[in-house]
Amino acid sequence: MFPNKDPINTMENIIPLFPLNLIVYPGEDLNLHIFEPRYRQLIDECMDEEKNFGIPAFIGNKLPGYGTEMHVTTLHKRYDDGQMDIKSKGLRVFRLVNFENPVVGKLYAGGEVDWVEPGNSFSAHVDALAQRLDNLYDLLQTEADYDPTAENFSYRVAHKVGMSIEQEYELLTLESEAERQLFLIQHLNNVMPIVAEMERTKQRIRMNGHFKNLDPLNF
Repeated sequence: MFPNKDPINTMENIIPLFPLNLIVYPGEDLNLHIFEPRYRQLIDECMDEEKNFGIPAFIGNKLPGYGTEMHVTTLHKRYDDGQMDIKSKGLRVFRLVNFENPVVGKLYAGGEVDWVEPGNSFSAHVDALAQRLDNLYDLLQTEADYDPTAENFSYRVAHKVGMSIEQEYELLTLESEAERQLFLIQHLNNVMPIVAEMERTKQRIRMNGHFKNLDPLNF
């Protein structure tokens, strides 16, 4: 663990970068297996110097510009060949100003970033979003696992509503919790009819070959 230093340094805007084809949100825990030499060097330096790194989203073979600052919380395991398993946590969102690959004298990439100022972490739309989530999980016959009273509720459920990586990225670019919750509500409004029809189709498949008790029709 590395608890002795505040993981966020507001004066720092040049950070090592670890592009990945995924979206990480502030507050999210992310476990990573580090095997490439460049990223082993990056993580070793972050742990030794108690500094953070950034995960800019890498989508469609390009860096569209937004990412999340990460703090290494635990070195879970180090292997004999230098590979390692780490636990990390998302801190705050950034916009990439420039990208240098590799950083001079390093194996890994880095760059200058602008920090996105967090807005209000609560929203009046939370009840509407939670209701739609309940409906989705009822349809899927899956137990709900979320707390609507949590700060930045949108970040906590964004990976649980079947969005594409492009949609998850768009959510990352929205700066207010209200905007993010409205985005998720609209997404659920769009997908719920599809999910409902899929569940009806599954039910019809399960009933195939069974005797059916049909209501008579009046013409």
